[in-house]
Amino acid sequence: MAVRKFKPTTPGQRHKVIGTFNEITASVPEKSLVTGKRNSGGRNNTGKMTMRYIGGGHKRKFRFIDFKRNKDGVPAVVKTIEYDPNRSARIALLYYADGEKRYIIAPNGLEVGAQLMSGEKSAPEVGNCLPLANIPVGTVIHNIELNPGQGAALVRSAGTFAQLTSKEGKYAIVKLPSGETRKILAACKATIGSVGNSDHALEKSGKAGRTRWQGIRPRVRGVAMNPVDHPMGGGEGRSSGGHPRSRKGLYAKGLKTRAPKKHSSKYIIERRKK
Repeated sequence: MAVRKFKPTTPGQRHKVIGTFNEITASVPEKSLVTGKRNSGGRNNTGKMTMRYIGGGHKRKFRFIDFKRNKDGVPAVVKTIEYDPNRSARIALLYYADGEKRYIIAPNGLEVGAQLMSGEKSAPEVGNCLPLANIPVGTVIHNIELNPGQGAALVRSAGTFAQLTSKEGKYAIVKLPSGETRKILAACKATIGSVGNSDHALEKSGKAGRTRWQGIRPRVRGVAMNPVDHPMGGGEGRSSGGHPRSRKGLYAKGLKTRAPKKHSSKYIIERRKK
């Protein structure tokens, strides 16, 4: 889990910072767990552009990731740690004792040959998945479900982790990476440890072309547009553009965008840091 810098032999190399890929042990994905992935280019089913600045990029294969971890009581061995172009984290290929193969998000410290297990009787060790009710208070966790059996929805990105702070009846109190503290049903599953590839945040593209390979097109600043195109557009010379706001006119800084009557607000104990 490290990054490497390059000698400034070209302008693109000067600022490039990428991962070392030292932890990766296989270059070809498991064929039974991949499928083709079509890119929309930001267009909807009628061909209208609904998301700007998306398009192009390298062709990708989609890897099916097991976010449910519902093979309870069946031991598995980590066969490989692999790169996944569809997410910032690395993925691990598990070989289960009954012959099934599945991909999971690779937690920090997971190595090839490690034994993993899911279910209530699993030990609270890195990579194991068990209900929040069976996890000791203070444990660092990731891949957290919001509804039992639904599959992990929270804390899946590279380097992220949450902490189980306490338990109250049928709820567990979890502190999330954003700083938010909220209640989650204790029957929901979570995986022990933090997500791997923690140095992902230190990476720098180095050149515009590398960003294009990732399917991201050049982004136009609102200030550089005309008044008809953006609320911050127009003005003589390089004007600041007034209040920072989105293309739709919503204030971009300080305006709360969460729905005031959202159902899940009652589970939030402490709001995220601003």
